[in-house]
Amino acid sequence: MPTTATQLVAAAKSRVENLAPDQTAQEAAGDAVLIDLRESAELRNDGMIEGAVHAPRGMLEFWADPDSPYHRPEFDPQQRTVLYCASGGRSALAAQTLAELGYTDVAHLDGGIKAWKQAGHPTVAPTAV
Repeated sequence: MPTTATQLVAAAKSRVENLAPDQTAQEAAGDAVLIDLRESAELRNDGMIEGAVHAPRGMLEFWADPDSPYHRPEFDPQQRTVLYCASGGRSALAAQTLAELGYTDVAHLDGGIKAWKQAGHPTVAPTAV
C-alpha cells in the first residue's frame, strides 16, 4: 500500500524536534539559524520571521550539503538550525532531511508561520525574493 504525504509528514514529526511558536521565538533571539522554506510568493504575501534565511524547499539539500558546489555558508551541520514553512509539513520533512545530512541540532516550527502569527509574533517584509 502506498504511503501518503500526510503519513510522511506524521512520520517526520515523530522523528524530529517540534517547536511551538514561543520556543521558536526564543531560538530566534539566541544563536539559532532560522530557515524559511516557503516559496517567494508566500514570503511576499505573509512576511517572514526577522533574521530568517530564505531557502526554497527545492534547494535545501544542495545549499545545506557542505560537499555540494551550491553550499551556502548560512548552513552549518553543527549550528542550531530551526526550519519553518507555512503550516509545518515541509519543515518537518526538511528537518528530517537535514538530520540525514548530518545536522546534529535541528528542529522545526510546528504549525509554521501560521502558528507563529496566530501566537502574536511579528513578521517582516522579505528583503530579497
